[in-house]
Amino acid sequence: MLGVFERLALDAGREVMRVFHEGCAVDRKSDSSPVTEADRESEKIILAGLRAAYPAIPCVAEEEVAAGIATPDLDGAFFLIDPLDGTKEFVNRRTDFTVNIALIRHGVPEVGVVFAPCTGRFFSGRPGRAEAVEVDGDFKITGRRTIAVRAGGTPLAVVASRSHNTPETDAFIRDLGAAEIVSVGSSLKFCLVAAAEADVYPRFGRTMEWDTAAGDAVLRAAGGMTRTLDGQPLAYGKRNQASDADFANPHFIASGKAAKAV
Repeated sequence: MLGVFERLALDAGREVMRVFHEGCAVDRKSDSSPVTEADRESEKIILAGLRAAYPAIPCVAEEEVAAGIATPDLDGAFFLIDPLDGTKEFVNRRTDFTVNIALIRHGVPEVGVVFAPCTGRFFSGRPGRAEAVEVDGDFKITGRRTIAVRAGGTPLAVVASRSHNTPETDAFIRDLGAAEIVSVGSSLKFCLVAAAEADVYPRFGRTMEWDTAAGDAVLRAAGGMTRTLDGQPLAYGKRNQASDADFANPHFIASGKAAKAV
């Protein structure tokens, strides 16, 4: 399955970069968030591939949900897809947008890939093993190495959102004391923690499950964890929530082995 994810992420990333270089119009969804041809074409590639390979596993994809396509029952396992995480970065010609694919099983992100096609950074994870994948200019995999979270340095390196920082995030960072700030967009924040390039990623702004699932899967495979503010692992497949929309996440803190320290 991880091989299928990797192939589809590379194919989708190639299409995203075609649109990036050629340029495209920016539309607005009902929640005023941006959407482009790159989002739509990437999602088509991923959904076609997943549904051909695993017809019995339902898919939840950001643009299908935004289009009002009914989500099937999600008993057991399902796929979560964000075809272009960081659309704001994409529109603003920044480089840290990603293609995200994840398998959720009983509320837990088990398998995931995160591919940043503009920079070539590629991360994958499955239970017990996370990897940084090397990709060449032709979107071919040329190597891979195992990654794992670190114990946490002094000062802690905190990953902050480039587009969605909040006063609560600033307060959390202040409470940590001296902290190095690493600013990056999209689900790469999880991957930097997974790859021992940062220690903690606090998110006190709104996210949806497709924003976080793939990066969270990589982080957990690397030995880290994403927890809600009450200390529980962030769960997936949240529907019929009293206080928010289907698949909306609460605030959370993703961390490596520094989890106990923060």
